[in-house]
Amino acid sequence: MVLAVEIFFLVLLGLAFVAIGGLSALVLVRLFRGQR
Repeated sequence: MVLAVEIFFLVLLGLAFVAIGGLSALVLVRLFRGQR
């Protein structure tokens, strides 16, 4: 039971990092396009 909970939290953390990385990438792309 504990192992399943740990895996669940690891998956949530991974998705959170991917979401933050994707959003930051979109913001950087918009900034670069805005400067040019």
